[in-house]
Amino acid sequence: MDAATARRRIAAEPGLNAFISVSDEDGPGPAVAVKDLIDVAGMVTTGGGAILPTIPATRDAPCISSLRDAGGLVVGKTNLHEWALGPTSSNPHYGVVRNPRDPERIPGGSSGGSAAAVAAGLCDFAIGTDTGGSIRMPASLCGVVGYKPTYATVSTENVIPLAASLDTVGTMAADVRTVALGVEMLTGRTGLVPSEPAEPSATYRVATPRGWVDSLDHETAEVWRRVGAGLPEIDFPARDGLIETFRRISGYEAAQFHRAWLESCPERYGSDVLSRLRDGMQISAGEHAAALTESERARRDVAAAMSGWDAIMLPATACVAPRLDDPDRRAPLTRFLRAFSVTGQPVLALPAPTMGLPVGIQLVGHRGEDAALLRLSLAFEEAWSRVTAGAGGQT
Repeated sequence: MDAATARRRIAAEPGLNAFISVSDEDGPGPAVAVKDLIDVAGMVTTGGGAILPTIPATRDAPCISSLRDAGGLVVGKTNLHEWALGPTSSNPHYGVVRNPRDPERIPGGSSGGSAAAVAAGLCDFAIGTDTGGSIRMPASLCGVVGYKPTYATVSTENVIPLAASLDTVGTMAADVRTVALGVEMLTGRTGLVPSEPAEPSATYRVATPRGWVDSLDHETAEVWRRVGAGLPEIDFPARDGLIETFRRISGYEAAQFHRAWLESCPERYGSDVLSRLRDGMQISAGEHAAALTESERARRDVAAAMSGWDAIMLPATACVAPRLDDPDRRAPLTRFLRAFSVTGQPVLALPAPTMGLPVGIQLVGHRGEDAALLRLSLAFEEAWSRVTAGAGGQT
């Protein structure tokens, strides 16, 4: 998509509030939407907040420099949950991001604007960040593909942090090959885009963690019943313990980054984000250090549990996109996401075949083996596309 086409499409969808700012770049593309945590030369970086000075960045973040070297152009900076600290992307400063699949529902967060831009066809692919599911959740709720690479695959330099020990830059797009191409462009590496044709999905060894998948809403349960039927269950580290490790790492690191502003201008935060940051201030340095140690143990334990398996599969969220007027539904939206930020594994959220609201399924690979996960994901994408085509193309 060329830049002019992307800008026309963005201008035609103001009600989505997917973008905070739009660039004046020109060229044939690919046209890329960038989460507004990442520095783009000549554009203001807001972080989705109202604290930073409105001064354009003087240079690109390294991942954006690499994107430009590969021929990509930035069409705009996407809206997000304020400071990447929430699941709704209902931003008090830049407007409520709406889900293109149903504008009365949330797109998820925190990379909600990026997912909405992809789902509405406003760009070729979008860049997001994922600290505890912030790519995978909105991809799932908006019905697009979301790819969280292995931790530290993409540079986070000149990217506003949420929790540096967990922050991961990744991509969202309409299909597996494009999210893989996006990360190649952000890193300058090759070998991630799967070759054709993919091996049949039945040739891969895929399992699900025993006792993990519970309390699904009706729509998600129906999809999981179909796509997860017959998957072997394997012993796996406890979900709740991994979530608690995530909470201590992310909460402490976010609060420390925001400490000075919390003391000098707390009124400039939205109420939900202010509450979360104040909770993080109660986590001690000792608790944080212990959680980092626990995260190393968790990586070893998960690697051992997955030995002999190509990937594990489970839902991305426990519910479809909540309505905008629903109360905060953080637990069902995040309970399957946070563990794999702690372990730093590559994860791909893939839309499952459904005739209702989008339901995303996570495919979790081995740390550092992203190319293998992407090949497997392509196999499932192709198998599920045949199911969707057989149902008359309805999703």
